[in-house]
Order: sequence, then C-alpha cells, then structure tokens
Amino acid sequence: MFIQTEPTPNPEVLKFLPGREVMGEGSRDFRDAEAGKASPLAAELFALDGVTRVFFGTDFLTVGKAETHDWAHLKAPILAAIMDHFTSGRPLFAGEGEATGHDDGAYEGDTAQIVAEIKELLDTRIRPAVAQDGGDILFARFEPETGVVWLNMRGACSGCPSSTATLRAGVENMLKHYVPEVTRVEQTL
Repeated sequence: MFIQTEPTPNPEVLKFLPGREVMGEGSRDFRDAEAGKASPLAAELFALDGVTRVFFGTDFLTVGKAETHDWAHLKAPILAAIMDHFTSGRPLFAGEGEATGHDDGAYEGDTAQIVAEIKELLDTRIRPAVAQDGGDILFARFEPETGVVWLNMRGACSGCPSSTATLRAGVENMLKHYVPEVTRVEQTL
C-alpha cells in the first residue's frame, strides 16, 4: 500500500491520501482524543504524541499536530498507523451512521429555497476546492432576518491561518453573488 502526503495551507496539518476510499460520503472531524474514540483509526492516531486533530474526508484524511512537534518525527508513525488500519480490514468506526454532512435544520418557504441554493453552491463549487486542501466546509445555519450564513470549517481548514481569508474572499463573495439574500458569512466554533 502506498500512501501519498500533501501539504495543506495550514502548516500544522498534513493531508494523507491512502489511494482508497476513506469515508466515501460525508466527512468526520475529530477535535480531540475523546472524540477520536469513535474510530479505531482516529484513536490510534491520537495515541501518537503530538497529534492534536484528525479529519476523515471522502478519499483522504488530514492530521493536525502540535506546534511543538515536527513533521519529520511524526510522519512515519502516522503513515504506519494508517497503513496498519487499512491492511487489517478493521472498520473505520466503532458504531453505525458516522458520516456527517450539512445541518438539516427545518426551514420553510422562501428560506428553505435560499438554504437549498446555499447548500448546492457549497456542494458543487466550494467543498470540492476546499477538499483539495484537506478540509471541508459544511452549512450550519442561515439567519433569514440578517442574511448571515454560518459555516463549519473542518479538517485542515479549521484553525488554518488563511481560513478567515478563505471565508471572506472566496466563500462569502461567491454566496453573495449567487444568493443575494446572503449578507455575510461567519464560522461556527
């Protein structure tokens, strides 16, 4: 098994491409070791000293490290853990139904149509580009009275120094252009 690695815009996050499906659909962000217990692979990665975050995408995963650790020392054990997991045939998750996507809150009438347009733009234009950098952006909620769209940035995007610029210059401008009801984009924490 050959696993490729790619840098991301976030210097503390590295993208790993195992050459096979990871999640298939959806994504999953593990912000700490406690959350990582839901996945044997995430738990193994968090067991490595210096790993601070794990994210599963469709055909990749990203691993975040503490600033005090160096990729030169972490990369080999991370690659070994990923390879061991995929060659063992173990499931990615300990439980069922772990794929997550956009928030499917209840919206009605015109607001439901606006939310559908926002999600369509995210899925077709924005998420594929962000996945190239090892991350994901999911719809959290829309406030029709203010026009504010709340998004959840995950994977390499979460905590990335350029994430605010990505939201403002890229995502916000695109959403405002195609969906005039959108006035601003904010990031959920």
